[in-house]
Amino acid sequence: MPLPTRPMPTDPAARVAELRAALDDANYRYYVLDDPTLEDAAYDRMLRELTELEAAHPELASPDSPTQRVGAAPSTLFAEVRHEFPMLSLGNAFGHDELREFDARVRKGLGLGADDPAVVYVCELKIDGLAISLRYDGRSFVRGATRGDGSTGEDVTPNLRTVRAIPLRLRDDPPGETLEVRGEVFMPRGAFVALNEQLEREGKPLYANARNTAAGTVRQKAPAVTAGRRLSVWTYQVVGVPGLASHSESLKLMRELGFPVNPHARRVEGVDAVIEYVEEWAEARKDLDYETDGIVIKVDSVEQEQTLGFVSRAPRWATAYKFPAQQVTTKLEEIEVYVGRTGALTPVAHVTPIVVGGTTVRNATLHNIDEIRRKDLRVGDTVVLQRAGDVIPEVVSAVLDARDGSETVWEMPSACPVCGTAAVREEGEVVWRCPNPWCPAQRIGGLLHFTGRGGMDIEGAGYAVVNQLAERELLREPADIFRLEVETFEGLDRYARKSAENLFAAIQGARRRPLARILNSLGIRHVGEQTAIDLGNWLTRETTRLDGEDEAAWTRRVADRLCDASAEELTAVFGIGKVVAEGIAGYFADEHTRATLQHLLDAGVVAEAPEPGATVEASEGPLAGKTLVVTGTLAGFSREGAEDAIRSAGGHAGGSVSAKTDYLVVGEKAGSKLGRAEKLGVPVLDEEAFRRLLDGGGA
Repeated sequence: MPLPTRPMPTDPAARVAELRAALDDANYRYYVLDDPTLEDAAYDRMLRELTELEAAHPELASPDSPTQRVGAAPSTLFAEVRHEFPMLSLGNAFGHDELREFDARVRKGLGLGADDPAVVYVCELKIDGLAISLRYDGRSFVRGATRGDGSTGEDVTPNLRTVRAIPLRLRDDPPGETLEVRGEVFMPRGAFVALNEQLEREGKPLYANARNTAAGTVRQKAPAVTAGRRLSVWTYQVVGVPGLASHSESLKLMRELGFPVNPHARRVEGVDAVIEYVEEWAEARKDLDYETDGIVIKVDSVEQEQTLGFVSRAPRWATAYKFPAQQVTTKLEEIEVYVGRTGALTPVAHVTPIVVGGTTVRNATLHNIDEIRRKDLRVGDTVVLQRAGDVIPEVVSAVLDARDGSETVWEMPSACPVCGTAAVREEGEVVWRCPNPWCPAQRIGGLLHFTGRGGMDIEGAGYAVVNQLAERELLREPADIFRLEVETFEGLDRYARKSAENLFAAIQGARRRPLARILNSLGIRHVGEQTAIDLGNWLTRETTRLDGEDEAAWTRRVADRLCDASAEELTAVFGIGKVVAEGIAGYFADEHTRATLQHLLDAGVVAEAPEPGATVEASEGPLAGKTLVVTGTLAGFSREGAEDAIRSAGGHAGGSVSAKTDYLVVGEKAGSKLGRAEKLGVPVLDEEAFRRLLDGGGA
C-alpha cells in the first residue's frame, strides 16, 4: 500500500512542501513508472491548491515547482526525444461557471464586446490515455515519442509501429517535407477486459485500469508485447503546419491523411453550446468503448489562438473541462493511524474493496480527527467514497439511514502507534504529532524526502528500497546511502545485478547537487524549495569561493556559516520571515541535526559552487525588491501569467495585500484586496500601468 498522505498543515511552507512532494511523486509514478497512486481529480485539486498557496506566499515560489512544470522527467529506459514544439498541458474547468469564466477571458483577450459574435470553439472528448507525438518524413512514419516532461520525451517508435491505428504511410503528401501529429494512445475497454480475463486464467495479477495499462504497454521494451495488447489512438493536433485557418481544418487534414480523429469532435458557437456538449457527454460517455475523463474546448480560429497566446504552462485559447468525481458507497471496516515524516498522525480508512472508474479502492483518507468528528464517521458505517481530494480517495460522508447500531465511535490514540511516545497537538493546529524525532516512522519519511525528487533526486531510491535498507539497519541517516555498495543493493528483494548497478550509479551521481536542493533535502520544517533557494543564494553571497578552493572545502564553509547563523540574521534574508528563520536556527542548534549535515559532507556530498570570486547577485530587473499583488481579471494576462511576469522582472508576486506590498495590480471584478490597498495607502495600478512598470518605465 502506498504511504498515506498527512493532514493539511496550517503552516503554508509545510503544506507547499507536502503538496510538491506528493505531486512530484505522482508525476514520477504517472509518467515514468506508469504506476499512479494519485487519481486525476485529486491531482487537479492539489495542483490548484498549490498554485493558490504560491500566489498567496510568493516567498515559497520555485521555478521547479509542479505548477511550473508539465510532467515528470523521461525514463532512462528509452532514448530521449527533444520536442521542437513543447507538448504543453491545459488549464482546467470544473463546472459550468468556470466554463463561462474561460469564455469571458477569451472574449476579453480578443477585445470582443457584448454585441460582438460568439466565439467559435471545437469540443473534443478528452481521452484517458498516454499523450504521444508522431513524426513523418514525407509520407513515412519515422518516429514516435511520449510527452515526457513536455520538452523531452521518450523514443518509443518500435512499439508505436505495432499500433494498427497509427498509419505507417500517409494516404497523401503532407503540406511540407515533415509533419508532426499529436494524439492519445489508449486501450479500449473491451481489450482491457479481455487482457484481464487472460491474466486471470493464467493466475497472474490483474491490471487496475486501462490508462495505466496502455501507458505501460507503450513503454514495453519488447514491441511484441505491445502488439498483443490491441491499443488504439485518437489524434487531435497538427503541429507547425502553415496555412491552416482553423483547428477544425487541421482535424479535416488529419482525416484526409489517414489519421484516426475522434468522430465526436464538434464545432460550436458560444459558451452555451459548449455547456450543452458537456452535459450531453456527461452520461453518453458511459456507452463508449474507451475512457474519457472530460472535454477539451479549443478556440477554432488559428488567428484568434495566436492573439490569445500562452501562459507558462498552457494555452489561453483552450481548457479541459473535468467531469465531476465519481462517488460510490462502501463499508468503512477499520481506521488505522499512519505516522508521516513530520510526525503527523494521519487516520486512514480501510474500506471494503470497490471499483471506482476502473480502479479498485481499498483505502481512503480521513484527513484528521476533526474531519472525522465533523462528518460523524464511525467504524462499520456505510460511507460515500469519491476519487478526489488527496493522494488516496477520500470518504465524503456516512450514510446515516444505513446505520443499525453496530457502528462504533473511533478515538484518536493518545500515543504514537509506532514508537509509543505521547502524541501532542500544538496550539492552532488540527494535527496530532509524534514529538519523537527518532521515531522509526519519521525516519522512513525523512529518508524518502531526502532521496525524492524534491531532495537529492536519487532515481530508484523509493519506498521499497528505503524501507528494506532501514529495516536491515543499513540506512539510519541520509549519509548512510552514500556508503553502500552494489552488493548491498543486489541483496534486496527483486534486485538483480543490473538494477543494483543502476541504483548505485544514481547514488554516486547525487553526491553533487545545487546548494538549494541539498538544503531542501534535509527536511527542515517550514523550508520548502523556494525558501531553500533564497537561503542558498544568501549563503553563496555570504561565502564567496576563494581562489584555489575546491567545491568540498567551499561547501564546508557554507555549512559552518549556516549552522552559526542566528534567527535575527536569517530574518533579514529576503523571503524568510520570523517563524521560518527561527525554525532554521532551531534546526541547526540541535546537535543531532548538525551532525546529520556534517555526516553528509563526510560522505562526499558537495554543493555546486560558483567560480572563485563570483557572487550570486540579488534579483535584478525593474521590479527587483518589489512586492506586487494581482487581483481581478486582466485582459492580457492570466493570474499565473501576470505573476510569472512579476518574477521575471525581479519582483515577488504576493497573494495578500499588506503594508509591505509595493503595488496592487487591478483588473476587472477586483475584490476586497482593492479596499484593503486603499485603506493601507498601497499604490494601485491598472493593466496599462503594470505593463509600463514591467518595461522599466514609471507606474
